[in-house]
Amino acid sequence: MSEILFSSWGDQITDNRNPANQRMGSDSQVALPEKFNQDASIKAFIGWDGIVLRSDEVNIVDLCRAYMTAVRDQSCGRCIPCQSGTNVMAATLEKICRGGGTPADLETLGAVARVVISSAKCGIGKTGPVALTHALTHFSEAFQAAVEGGAQADAGDYRFNVTAPCADACPIHLDIPHYVELIKEGKFKESLDVIRCRLPIPGIVGRVCVRPCEENCRRANLDDAVSIKYLKRFVADRELAMHKVPGYRIDPSEKTGKVAIVGAGPAGVTCAYHLARRGHAVTVFEGLGEPGGMSAMGIPDYRLPRQILRNEVEQIQAMGVTIHYHTAVGKDVKLSQLEEDYDAVFIGIGAQGSSPMRVEGEEKGYQGFIPGVQYLRDINEGRDPYPEGKRVVVIGGGNVAIDCVRCSFRINKEDVNLVYRRTRAEMPADEVEIVDAEEEKVQFHFLTTPVRILEENGVVTGLECIRMKLGSPDKSGRRRPVPIEGSEFVFDCDTVVPAIGQRVDLSLLEGVEGVETTAWNTIIVDDVTKQTSRPKLFSAGDCETGPGALITACAGGRKAAQSIDRQINGLPLEYTDNDHFHKLFKDVKVYDPDENLGKIGKNRRKHLEMLPPETRKFIFDEVEQGYSTPEAREEARRCLRCYRVSMVAV
Repeated sequence: MSEILFSSWGDQITDNRNPANQRMGSDSQVALPEKFNQDASIKAFIGWDGIVLRSDEVNIVDLCRAYMTAVRDQSCGRCIPCQSGTNVMAATLEKICRGGGTPADLETLGAVARVVISSAKCGIGKTGPVALTHALTHFSEAFQAAVEGGAQADAGDYRFNVTAPCADACPIHLDIPHYVELIKEGKFKESLDVIRCRLPIPGIVGRVCVRPCEENCRRANLDDAVSIKYLKRFVADRELAMHKVPGYRIDPSEKTGKVAIVGAGPAGVTCAYHLARRGHAVTVFEGLGEPGGMSAMGIPDYRLPRQILRNEVEQIQAMGVTIHYHTAVGKDVKLSQLEEDYDAVFIGIGAQGSSPMRVEGEEKGYQGFIPGVQYLRDINEGRDPYPEGKRVVVIGGGNVAIDCVRCSFRINKEDVNLVYRRTRAEMPADEVEIVDAEEEKVQFHFLTTPVRILEENGVVTGLECIRMKLGSPDKSGRRRPVPIEGSEFVFDCDTVVPAIGQRVDLSLLEGVEGVETTAWNTIIVDDVTKQTSRPKLFSAGDCETGPGALITACAGGRKAAQSIDRQINGLPLEYTDNDHFHKLFKDVKVYDPDENLGKIGKNRRKHLEMLPPETRKFIFDEVEQGYSTPEAREEARRCLRCYRVSMVAV
């Protein structure tokens, strides 16, 4: 089963059906896994870019019938070629598989497929019939035999999926083309409804998401990616501006229960939202005095206004969710007690600790030495972390480091520097944030790393650093920084802010035996169900993945809620076909960054208006102004609606 008998993926032909006449070995353009799930091997895969066949037991004609039926069912019906053409192809293949086909039907299939591919308006029609044209060309004998023999074809066992490059890249798998299209049509409430099927905090994510969807947008192969993130923000902001309150439909499960959630961050509130929609009684325990977790603690107001965050969490509370603030699990209430009192417990705490730099003096408690997470927390709570300091050096290259230097100007620091041991190209921070910091005149010092903190009488007076050069790649694939001997120098500063990484504090697990954790101090869970080694405990977010993207935490919270609901109802925590397809798409890539879509597009992305750097760098007002309604609808029109239908025979 492991070798490829035939592949037409990407128009690259591999044909090993006749061992005496092998043409291209057993390799294929697509890395197709052997298994769809633990119980089912993949006999064939058919999709937007061709066919991959592993077993000669697959009836290629019936495979095409099932696939074109799925394509027809996904057609939106907005353009006549796709609506009519997919219906004709599916009906014709059905007729052939029932034994009533004629040679003329094969000509019809080929002709209609070509018309739909060339004239359809979106990805369903443009890519759906491609695999059929490949089958008609390379399996012509099988199709001829089907129409001449008149025998009914045995139906295979198939699983199908519909996705899009952007939707597949989104950790929570939002139906992005759908909600963007609704914005284009002016159906803003309906667009929000699509988003909230999975994501309850669109105003937050629409501001601070790291945009994996846009990195996988086919529009970028023409000109610029669609502004998916800011379109999400637009519909959320519009609802807020019009003083509308979402009316969430509660659809109670057959059996409901009590669930405790630890942490009111993105993972926790998303989990609470989905459990509340299923009628469960949800209680959230939050150590801070407000919601948001690391979103509130670590993201400054100029990127995420606090009122936006509070408003979206209040909407979830209005569904009946109870939040106890200033209640730290592990201190004010024990996790073991929650496990005893509730039907299930979800742990969604963030990475609120700082990783050590391992430089001389950092453990001494000098005045002016402030870890990055604490630095941002103080600022976000309205305090200057060190009023005596005016000359700041931040160490790190991620988003926390960028937030620290940009916030420093806003609390009236006079000299602000960022030290990073690699080059700008290796910085893990969001490129947009780096550019904004550059515009605000942050001083960047690349290929530089700290060696020793200088002090007098326990007060920071400087930072000794050394120049670096890039050597061979390390485990991350980035070139390893190597010190240049004799290149030491001193920064004259009074505030040192390390922001090289964050750590999770798992002290709340004390007294709860058997919860498996990693060497990186994260909780081990099942990748899909989010269940820990203790059946009643579930976890997602930073405490599962380590410091990660906000949207990834939301996705984990949603998955955990689904599992908790099933467990309360006595159902097994099984993977769905969609779960297996998402795993498959890690090998069979949905987005091809090298795909040639023709001429360069002329309809470039509409960027948000920003406050000028000389104004914004000293204030905490939101720096980006959202889209107007005409701008949002115009930006939404740029979407190519790149849906992809795929199917496996198992």
